[in-house]
Amino acid sequence: MRTPTIELAPVVPELILVGSAVVVLLWGAFVRRLEPLPLLFVSIAGVAGAAAASVMLWQWEGGLTVLGGAVAADRFAVVARLVILGVAFLGLLYGHHYFQRSGELRAELYPLMLFATAGMTLITASADLITMFIALEILSLALYVLTGSSSRLGSVEGAMKYFLLGAFSSAFFLYGVAMAYGATGSTELSAISRALAGRTGELALALAAVILLVVGFGFKVSAVPFHMWTPDVYQGAPTAVTAFMSAGTKVAAFAAFMRVFNVAFQPLSWDWTPVLWALAAISMVVGSVLAIAQTDIKRMLAYSSIAHAGFILVGLTAAGQAGMSASLFYLVAYAAMIVGAFGVVMLVSARGEEATALGSYAGLYRRSPLLAGLLSLFLLSMAGIPPTAGFIAKVGVFQVAIEAGYWELALIGVLASVVAAFFYIRVMVLMYMREPVADHEPDESPMPLAALAVPAALTLVLGVLPGLVTDVLRDAAVIRW
Repeated sequence: MRTPTIELAPVVPELILVGSAVVVLLWGAFVRRLEPLPLLFVSIAGVAGAAAASVMLWQWEGGLTVLGGAVAADRFAVVARLVILGVAFLGLLYGHHYFQRSGELRAELYPLMLFATAGMTLITASADLITMFIALEILSLALYVLTGSSSRLGSVEGAMKYFLLGAFSSAFFLYGVAMAYGATGSTELSAISRALAGRTGELALALAAVILLVVGFGFKVSAVPFHMWTPDVYQGAPTAVTAFMSAGTKVAAFAAFMRVFNVAFQPLSWDWTPVLWALAAISMVVGSVLAIAQTDIKRMLAYSSIAHAGFILVGLTAAGQAGMSASLFYLVAYAAMIVGAFGVVMLVSARGEEATALGSYAGLYRRSPLLAGLLSLFLLSMAGIPPTAGFIAKVGVFQVAIEAGYWELALIGVLASVVAAFFYIRVMVLMYMREPVADHEPDESPMPLAALAVPAALTLVLGVLPGLVTDVLRDAAVIRW
Protein backbone atom coordinates (compact mmCIF):
# COMPACT_ATOMS: atom_id res chain seq x y z
CA MET A 1 0.00 0.00 0.00
CA ARG A 2 1.40 3.38 -1.03
CA THR A 3 1.85 5.91 1.77
CA PRO A 4 0.53 9.38 0.89
CA THR A 5 3.19 12.09 0.88
CA ILE A 6 2.88 15.38 2.71
CA GLU A 7 4.13 18.40 0.76
CA LEU A 8 5.76 20.86 3.14
CA ALA A 9 7.59 23.18 0.74
CA PRO A 10 4.92 25.94 0.88
CA VAL A 11 5.26 26.14 4.67
CA VAL A 12 9.08 26.00 4.81
CA PRO A 13 9.30 29.79 5.46
CA GLU A 14 7.21 29.38 8.61
CA LEU A 15 9.14 26.29 9.67
CA ILE A 16 12.42 28.20 9.34
CA LEU A 17 11.08 31.13 11.36
CA VAL A 18 9.71 28.94 14.13
CA GLY A 19 12.84 26.77 14.17
CA SER A 20 15.05 29.86 14.47
CA ALA A 21 12.84 31.21 17.25
CA VAL A 22 13.09 27.96 19.22
CA VAL A 23 16.89 27.85 18.80
CA VAL A 24 17.28 31.45 19.95
CA LEU A 25 14.87 30.92 22.84
CA LEU A 26 16.71 27.85 24.15
CA TRP A 27 20.10 29.44 23.52
CA GLY A 28 19.16 32.50 25.54
CA ALA A 29 17.66 30.38 28.33
CA PHE A 30 20.57 27.98 28.88
CA VAL A 31 23.69 29.99 28.05
CA ARG A 32 24.83 32.34 30.76
CA ARG A 33 26.35 35.74 30.03
CA LEU A 34 25.36 35.46 26.42
CA GLU A 35 26.15 38.38 24.15
CA PRO A 36 23.07 39.63 22.27
CA LEU A 37 24.78 39.94 18.87
CA PRO A 38 24.86 36.17 18.17
CA LEU A 39 21.12 36.00 18.90
CA LEU A 40 20.54 38.88 16.50
CA PHE A 41 22.59 37.21 13.77
CA VAL A 42 20.76 33.89 14.16
CA SER A 43 17.40 35.70 14.04
CA ILE A 44 18.37 37.63 10.91
CA ALA A 45 19.63 34.40 9.37
CA GLY A 46 16.23 32.85 10.06
CA VAL A 47 14.48 35.75 8.35
CA ALA A 48 16.87 35.54 5.38
CA GLY A 49 16.31 31.79 5.11
CA ALA A 50 12.54 32.26 5.16
CA ALA A 51 12.85 34.92 2.45
CA ALA A 52 14.94 32.60 0.27
CA ALA A 53 12.42 29.78 0.73
CA SER A 54 9.62 32.19 -0.20
CA VAL A 55 11.35 33.28 -3.40
CA MET A 56 11.76 29.63 -4.44
CA LEU A 57 7.99 29.21 -4.20
CA TRP A 58 7.42 31.75 -6.99
CA GLN A 59 7.71 28.98 -9.60
CA TRP A 60 5.79 26.43 -7.52
CA GLU A 61 4.22 23.79 -9.78
CA GLY A 62 2.52 21.64 -7.16
CA GLY A 63 -1.04 21.82 -5.89
CA LEU A 64 -2.86 25.07 -5.23
CA THR A 65 -3.06 24.19 -1.55
CA VAL A 66 -1.22 21.84 0.81
CA LEU A 67 -1.84 20.24 4.20
CA GLY A 68 -5.40 19.30 3.36
CA GLY A 69 -6.30 22.70 1.93
CA ALA A 70 -5.05 24.63 4.97
CA VAL A 71 -2.24 26.60 3.29
CA ALA A 72 -2.19 28.19 -0.16
CA ALA A 73 0.82 27.90 -2.46
CA ASP A 74 0.48 30.92 -4.73
CA ARG A 75 2.38 34.02 -5.72
CA PHE A 76 0.15 36.25 -3.61
CA ALA A 77 1.51 34.55 -0.49
CA VAL A 78 5.09 34.90 -1.78
CA VAL A 79 4.82 38.68 -2.21
CA ALA A 80 3.07 39.21 1.12
CA ARG A 81 5.67 37.06 2.90
CA LEU A 82 8.56 38.98 1.40
CA VAL A 83 7.15 42.33 2.48
CA ILE A 84 6.59 41.06 6.04
CA LEU A 85 10.05 39.49 6.20
CA GLY A 86 11.58 42.79 5.09
CA VAL A 87 9.73 44.53 7.91
CA ALA A 88 10.91 41.83 10.35
CA PHE A 89 14.54 42.35 9.30
CA LEU A 90 14.31 46.07 10.04
CA GLY A 91 12.33 45.38 13.21
CA LEU A 92 15.07 43.12 14.56
CA LEU A 93 17.73 45.76 13.92
CA TYR A 94 15.57 48.47 15.48
CA GLY A 95 14.68 46.33 18.49
CA HIS A 96 18.27 45.30 19.17
CA HIS A 97 19.46 48.90 19.10
CA TYR A 98 16.52 50.35 21.04
CA PHE A 99 16.53 47.90 23.94
CA GLN A 100 20.31 47.78 24.17
CA ARG A 101 20.36 51.56 24.39
CA SER A 102 17.66 51.63 27.07
CA GLY A 103 19.28 48.83 29.09
CA GLU A 104 16.22 46.57 28.75
CA LEU A 105 17.51 44.12 26.16
CA ARG A 106 16.46 40.55 26.91
CA ALA A 107 17.03 37.38 24.95
CA GLU A 108 13.25 36.93 24.66
CA LEU A 109 13.01 39.86 22.22
CA TYR A 110 14.31 37.90 19.25
CA PRO A 111 12.13 34.76 19.48
CA LEU A 112 9.05 36.89 20.15
CA MET A 113 9.65 38.87 16.98
CA LEU A 114 10.28 35.67 15.03
CA PHE A 115 7.10 34.03 16.36
CA ALA A 116 5.11 37.16 15.49
CA THR A 117 6.62 37.13 12.01
CA ALA A 118 5.74 33.46 11.56
CA GLY A 119 2.14 34.24 12.47
CA MET A 120 2.09 37.15 10.03
CA THR A 121 3.45 35.11 7.13
CA LEU A 122 1.17 32.16 7.86
CA ILE A 123 -1.98 34.28 7.90
CA THR A 124 -1.16 35.60 4.42
CA ALA A 125 -0.95 32.04 3.06
CA SER A 126 -3.90 30.57 4.96
CA ALA A 127 -6.49 28.95 2.70
CA ASP A 128 -8.73 27.91 5.58
CA LEU A 129 -10.41 30.13 8.16
CA ILE A 130 -9.29 27.91 11.05
CA THR A 131 -5.65 28.12 9.98
CA MET A 132 -6.09 31.86 9.61
CA PHE A 133 -7.45 32.16 13.14
CA ILE A 134 -4.54 30.15 14.58
CA ALA A 135 -2.03 32.35 12.73
CA LEU A 136 -3.86 35.45 13.96
CA GLU A 137 -3.51 34.31 17.56
CA ILE A 138 0.17 33.44 17.14
CA LEU A 139 1.04 36.92 15.93
CA SER A 140 -1.30 38.61 18.44
CA LEU A 141 0.06 36.85 21.53
CA ALA A 142 3.64 37.67 20.59
CA LEU A 143 2.75 41.31 19.94
CA TYR A 144 0.94 41.63 23.28
CA VAL A 145 4.15 40.66 25.07
CA LEU A 146 6.35 42.83 22.85
CA THR A 147 4.13 45.84 23.50
CA GLY A 148 4.60 45.43 27.25
CA SER A 149 8.30 44.55 27.05
CA SER A 150 9.39 47.87 28.55
CA SER A 151 9.18 48.70 32.24
CA ARG A 152 7.45 52.00 31.52
CA LEU A 153 3.87 52.34 32.73
CA GLY A 154 2.72 53.43 29.28
CA SER A 155 4.09 50.23 27.77
CA VAL A 156 2.27 48.01 30.27
CA GLU A 157 -0.94 50.02 29.86
CA GLY A 158 -0.74 49.75 26.08
CA ALA A 159 -0.20 46.00 26.27
CA MET A 160 -3.24 45.58 28.51
CA LYS A 161 -5.47 47.63 26.19
CA TYR A 162 -4.17 45.73 23.18
CA PHE A 163 -4.81 42.40 24.88
CA LEU A 164 -8.36 43.20 26.05
CA LEU A 165 -9.54 44.70 22.76
CA GLY A 166 -7.67 42.02 20.81
CA ALA A 167 -9.56 39.33 22.71
CA PHE A 168 -12.86 40.92 21.68
CA SER A 169 -11.81 41.12 18.04
CA SER A 170 -10.70 37.47 18.09
CA ALA A 171 -14.09 36.49 19.45
CA PHE A 172 -15.82 38.32 16.58
CA PHE A 173 -13.51 36.67 14.06
CA LEU A 174 -14.09 33.18 15.49
CA TYR A 175 -17.84 33.75 15.57
CA GLY A 176 -17.62 34.77 11.91
CA VAL A 177 -15.78 31.51 11.16
CA ALA A 178 -18.60 29.60 12.87
CA MET A 179 -21.20 31.46 10.82
CA ALA A 180 -19.31 30.73 7.60
CA TYR A 181 -19.21 27.04 8.50
CA GLY A 182 -22.91 27.06 9.33
CA ALA A 183 -23.70 28.70 6.00
CA THR A 184 -21.58 26.48 3.74
CA GLY A 185 -20.51 23.44 5.74
CA SER A 186 -16.80 24.24 5.35
CA THR A 187 -14.12 26.63 6.57
CA GLU A 188 -11.95 26.17 3.47
CA LEU A 189 -11.99 29.36 1.41
CA SER A 190 -12.45 27.70 -1.98
CA ALA A 191 -15.26 25.45 -0.66
CA ILE A 192 -17.05 28.47 0.81
CA SER A 193 -16.81 30.25 -2.54
CA ARG A 194 -18.18 27.26 -4.47
CA ALA A 195 -21.08 26.87 -2.06
CA LEU A 196 -22.03 30.55 -2.29
CA ALA A 197 -21.60 30.66 -6.07
CA GLY A 198 -23.88 27.65 -6.45
CA ARG A 199 -26.38 29.15 -4.00
CA THR A 200 -26.19 26.00 -1.92
CA GLY A 201 -25.20 27.94 1.20
CA GLU A 202 -27.42 29.75 3.68
CA LEU A 203 -27.30 33.37 2.51
CA ALA A 204 -28.34 34.98 5.81
CA LEU A 205 -25.65 33.14 7.77
CA ALA A 206 -23.09 33.96 5.08
CA LEU A 207 -23.88 37.68 5.31
CA ALA A 208 -23.60 37.49 9.11
CA ALA A 209 -20.20 35.84 8.66
CA VAL A 210 -19.14 38.68 6.37
CA ILE A 211 -20.04 41.32 8.96
CA LEU A 212 -18.32 39.50 11.82
CA LEU A 213 -15.16 38.87 9.80
CA VAL A 214 -15.09 42.54 8.77
CA VAL A 215 -15.12 43.43 12.48
CA GLY A 216 -12.27 41.02 13.21
CA PHE A 217 -10.15 42.24 10.32
CA GLY A 218 -11.12 45.86 10.94
CA PHE A 219 -9.51 45.70 14.36
CA LYS A 220 -6.23 44.35 12.99
CA VAL A 221 -6.00 46.90 10.15
CA SER A 222 -7.06 49.80 12.44
CA ALA A 223 -10.10 50.79 10.40
CA VAL A 224 -12.67 53.12 11.98
CA PRO A 225 -14.67 52.39 14.16
CA PHE A 226 -12.40 49.52 15.28
CA HIS A 227 -9.36 51.77 15.75
CA MET A 228 -9.70 52.66 19.45
CA TRP A 229 -6.63 50.68 20.52
CA THR A 230 -4.25 52.10 17.93
CA PRO A 231 -3.19 55.52 19.33
CA ASP A 232 -2.66 54.26 22.89
CA VAL A 233 -0.78 51.13 21.84
CA TYR A 234 1.40 52.91 19.26
CA GLN A 235 2.28 55.57 21.85
CA GLY A 236 2.83 53.19 24.76
CA ALA A 237 4.78 50.44 23.01
CA PRO A 238 8.57 50.78 22.62
CA THR A 239 9.15 52.67 19.36
CA ALA A 240 11.02 49.76 17.77
CA VAL A 241 8.05 47.49 18.48
CA THR A 242 5.66 50.12 17.16
CA ALA A 243 7.60 50.25 13.88
CA PHE A 244 7.48 46.47 13.50
CA MET A 245 3.83 46.21 14.53
CA SER A 246 2.50 49.14 12.50
CA ALA A 247 3.89 47.79 9.23
CA GLY A 248 3.90 44.01 9.68
CA THR A 249 0.46 43.60 11.23
CA LYS A 250 -1.24 45.82 8.67
CA VAL A 251 0.36 44.03 5.72
CA ALA A 252 -0.52 40.60 7.15
CA ALA A 253 -4.10 41.52 8.08
CA PHE A 254 -4.82 43.19 4.74
CA ALA A 255 -3.35 40.25 2.83
CA ALA A 256 -5.66 37.88 4.72
CA PHE A 257 -8.53 40.33 4.21
CA MET A 258 -7.95 40.25 0.43
CA ARG A 259 -7.75 36.48 0.32
CA VAL A 260 -10.94 35.94 2.31
CA PHE A 261 -13.10 38.46 0.50
CA ASN A 262 -11.75 37.92 -3.01
CA VAL A 263 -11.92 34.13 -2.76
CA ALA A 264 -14.35 32.85 -0.12
CA PHE A 265 -16.90 35.66 -0.33
CA GLN A 266 -16.28 36.81 -3.89
CA PRO A 267 -19.80 35.67 -4.95
CA LEU A 268 -21.21 38.15 -2.40
CA SER A 269 -19.08 41.09 -3.56
CA TRP A 270 -22.18 43.18 -4.29
CA ASP A 271 -23.17 42.78 -0.65
CA TRP A 272 -19.84 43.51 1.09
CA THR A 273 -18.53 46.24 -1.23
CA PRO A 274 -20.81 48.94 0.31
CA VAL A 275 -19.49 47.96 3.76
CA LEU A 276 -15.90 48.45 2.63
CA TRP A 277 -16.91 51.73 0.95
CA ALA A 278 -18.24 53.06 4.25
CA LEU A 279 -15.22 51.82 6.24
CA ALA A 280 -12.81 53.37 3.75
CA ALA A 281 -14.55 56.75 3.76
CA ILE A 282 -14.88 57.08 7.52
CA SER A 283 -11.34 55.81 8.16
CA MET A 284 -9.81 58.35 5.79
CA VAL A 285 -11.78 61.24 7.24
CA VAL A 286 -11.51 60.37 10.95
CA GLY A 287 -7.82 59.43 10.76
CA SER A 288 -6.86 62.60 8.89
CA VAL A 289 -8.93 64.97 11.03
CA LEU A 290 -7.97 63.57 14.44
CA ALA A 291 -4.28 63.50 13.55
CA ILE A 292 -4.35 67.30 13.39
CA ALA A 293 -5.15 67.56 17.10
CA GLN A 294 -2.23 65.37 18.25
CA THR A 295 0.78 66.81 20.06
CA ASP A 296 2.74 63.53 20.24
CA ILE A 297 4.34 62.33 17.01
CA LYS A 298 3.67 58.65 17.75
CA ARG A 299 -0.04 59.35 18.24
CA MET A 300 -0.03 61.47 15.10
CA LEU A 301 1.49 58.59 13.11
CA ALA A 302 -1.06 56.24 14.70
CA TYR A 303 -3.96 58.31 13.37
CA SER A 304 -2.10 58.58 10.09
CA SER A 305 -2.00 54.77 9.89
CA ILE A 306 -5.76 54.73 10.45
CA ALA A 307 -6.19 57.07 7.48
CA HIS A 308 -3.88 54.88 5.38
CA ALA A 309 -6.03 51.86 6.23
CA GLY A 310 -8.88 53.78 4.62
CA PHE A 311 -6.82 54.46 1.50
CA ILE A 312 -5.99 50.76 1.16
CA LEU A 313 -9.67 49.89 1.56
CA VAL A 314 -10.40 52.24 -1.35
CA GLY A 315 -8.49 49.84 -3.57
CA LEU A 316 -10.30 46.83 -2.15
CA THR A 317 -13.71 48.28 -2.99
CA ALA A 318 -12.79 47.57 -6.61
CA ALA A 319 -13.00 43.82 -6.15
CA GLY A 320 -10.79 41.82 -8.49
CA GLN A 321 -7.23 41.76 -9.79
CA ALA A 322 -6.93 45.53 -10.42
CA GLY A 323 -8.06 46.45 -6.92
CA MET A 324 -5.83 43.86 -5.28
CA SER A 325 -2.80 44.92 -7.33
CA ALA A 326 -3.28 48.59 -6.37
CA SER A 327 -3.76 47.68 -2.72
CA LEU A 328 -0.66 45.47 -2.74
CA PHE A 329 1.43 48.34 -4.10
CA TYR A 330 0.00 50.61 -1.41
CA LEU A 331 0.94 48.06 1.26
CA VAL A 332 4.53 47.90 -0.01
CA ALA A 333 4.79 51.71 -0.04
CA TYR A 334 3.09 52.02 3.35
CA ALA A 335 5.39 49.45 4.96
CA ALA A 336 8.46 51.34 3.73
CA MET A 337 7.36 54.79 4.82
CA ILE A 338 5.85 53.88 8.21
CA VAL A 339 8.74 51.70 9.36
CA GLY A 340 11.11 54.42 8.19
CA ALA A 341 9.21 57.18 10.00
CA PHE A 342 9.15 55.27 13.28
CA GLY A 343 12.83 54.48 12.84
CA VAL A 344 13.60 58.20 12.75
CA VAL A 345 11.36 58.75 15.79
CA MET A 346 13.34 56.08 17.63
CA LEU A 347 16.62 57.86 16.91
CA VAL A 348 15.36 61.36 17.71
CA SER A 349 14.06 60.19 21.10
CA ALA A 350 17.55 59.11 22.04
CA ARG A 351 16.65 58.61 25.71
CA GLY A 352 13.84 56.16 25.04
CA GLU A 353 10.38 57.70 24.92
CA GLU A 354 11.13 61.13 26.39
CA ALA A 355 11.26 63.17 23.17
CA THR A 356 8.16 62.17 21.24
CA ALA A 357 6.28 65.46 21.60
CA LEU A 358 6.07 67.46 18.39
CA GLY A 359 7.95 70.29 20.10
CA SER A 360 10.99 68.01 20.37
CA TYR A 361 11.34 68.20 16.58
CA ALA A 362 11.85 71.96 16.56
CA GLY A 363 15.14 72.73 14.87
CA LEU A 364 15.92 69.08 14.13
CA TYR A 365 17.55 70.11 10.85
CA ARG A 366 20.22 72.04 12.76
CA ARG A 367 20.88 69.18 15.17
CA SER A 368 20.78 66.36 12.62
CA PRO A 369 20.28 67.26 8.94
CA LEU A 370 20.33 63.57 7.96
CA LEU A 371 17.47 62.53 10.26
CA ALA A 372 15.48 65.64 9.33
CA GLY A 373 15.89 64.81 5.65
CA LEU A 374 14.88 61.18 6.12
CA LEU A 375 11.80 62.06 8.15
CA SER A 376 10.83 64.67 5.55
CA LEU A 377 11.03 62.03 2.82
CA PHE A 378 8.75 59.65 4.72
CA LEU A 379 6.27 62.40 5.65
CA LEU A 380 6.08 63.63 2.05
CA SER A 381 5.40 60.06 0.94
CA MET A 382 2.62 59.69 3.49
CA ALA A 383 1.13 62.95 2.25
CA GLY A 384 1.21 61.64 -1.32
CA ILE A 385 3.65 64.19 -2.73
CA PRO A 386 5.60 63.19 -5.88
CA PRO A 387 8.06 61.73 -6.61
CA THR A 388 7.53 59.33 -3.71
CA ALA A 389 5.99 55.87 -3.47
CA GLY A 390 3.05 57.28 -1.49
CA PHE A 391 2.01 59.42 -4.47
CA ILE A 392 2.00 56.48 -6.87
CA ALA A 393 0.14 54.34 -4.32
CA LYS A 394 -2.64 56.88 -3.83
CA VAL A 395 -3.03 57.46 -7.55
CA GLY A 396 -3.32 53.71 -8.03
CA VAL A 397 -6.11 53.11 -5.50
CA PHE A 398 -8.02 56.21 -6.61
CA GLN A 399 -7.78 55.11 -10.24
CA VAL A 400 -9.19 51.63 -9.66
CA ALA A 401 -11.97 53.07 -7.49
CA ILE A 402 -12.98 55.50 -10.25
CA GLU A 403 -12.86 52.73 -12.86
CA ALA A 404 -15.15 50.65 -10.64
CA GLY A 405 -17.65 53.54 -10.47
CA TYR A 406 -16.80 54.79 -6.98
CA TRP A 407 -15.66 58.29 -7.92
CA GLU A 408 -17.27 59.71 -4.77
CA LEU A 409 -14.96 57.58 -2.63
CA ALA A 410 -11.93 58.73 -4.63
CA LEU A 411 -13.04 62.35 -4.10
CA ILE A 412 -13.26 61.78 -0.34
CA GLY A 413 -9.77 60.29 -0.47
CA VAL A 414 -8.36 63.30 -2.30
CA LEU A 415 -9.91 65.69 0.23
CA ALA A 416 -8.63 63.60 3.12
CA SER A 417 -5.15 63.68 1.58
CA VAL A 418 -5.29 67.48 1.48
CA VAL A 419 -6.24 67.57 5.17
CA ALA A 420 -3.52 65.06 6.04
CA ALA A 421 -0.89 67.15 4.26
CA PHE A 422 -1.38 69.83 6.93
CA PHE A 423 -0.11 67.79 9.88
CA TYR A 424 2.74 66.27 7.88
CA ILE A 425 3.95 69.68 6.73
CA ARG A 426 3.52 71.02 10.27
CA VAL A 427 6.26 68.67 11.45
CA MET A 428 8.51 69.78 8.61
CA VAL A 429 7.95 73.43 9.52
CA LEU A 430 9.07 72.62 13.06
CA MET A 431 12.18 70.85 11.84
CA TYR A 432 13.37 73.52 9.43
CA MET A 433 11.94 76.85 10.61
CA ARG A 434 12.09 76.75 14.41
CA GLU A 435 14.93 77.09 16.86
CA PRO A 436 16.09 73.90 18.62
CA VAL A 437 14.56 73.39 22.07
CA ALA A 438 15.63 69.81 22.92
CA ASP A 439 18.51 69.41 25.36
CA HIS A 440 19.99 66.28 23.79
CA GLU A 441 21.43 65.28 20.45
CA PRO A 442 19.66 62.65 18.32
CA ASP A 443 21.14 59.18 18.09
CA GLU A 444 23.10 58.69 14.86
CA SER A 445 24.47 55.18 15.43
CA PRO A 446 25.63 53.49 12.21
CA MET A 447 23.48 50.34 12.42
CA PRO A 448 20.01 51.97 12.64
CA LEU A 449 21.03 54.60 10.09
CA ALA A 450 22.04 51.84 7.68
CA ALA A 451 18.69 50.16 8.34
CA LEU A 452 16.87 53.42 7.57
CA ALA A 453 18.56 53.55 4.17
CA VAL A 454 16.45 50.57 3.03
CA PRO A 455 12.96 52.12 3.43
CA ALA A 456 14.28 55.48 2.23
CA ALA A 457 15.59 53.92 -0.99
CA LEU A 458 12.34 52.03 -1.54
CA THR A 459 10.28 55.17 -0.99
CA LEU A 460 12.26 57.03 -3.66
CA VAL A 461 12.76 54.20 -6.16
CA LEU A 462 9.11 53.10 -6.14
CA GLY A 463 8.07 56.71 -6.59
CA VAL A 464 10.24 57.14 -9.67
CA LEU A 465 10.22 53.61 -11.11
CA PRO A 466 7.03 51.88 -9.90
CA GLY A 467 7.22 49.53 -12.88
CA LEU A 468 9.95 47.60 -11.07
CA VAL A 469 7.28 45.92 -8.93
CA THR A 470 3.93 46.54 -10.64
CA ASP A 471 4.22 43.54 -12.98
CA VAL A 472 5.15 41.28 -10.06
CA LEU A 473 2.25 42.59 -7.99
CA ARG A 474 -0.14 42.15 -10.92
CA ASP A 475 0.85 38.50 -11.18
CA ALA A 476 0.52 38.06 -7.42
CA ALA A 477 -2.97 39.60 -7.42
CA VAL A 478 -4.31 36.56 -9.28
CA ILE A 479 -5.31 34.15 -6.50
CA ARG A 480 -5.83 30.69 -7.95
CA TRP A 481 -8.25 28.34 -6.21
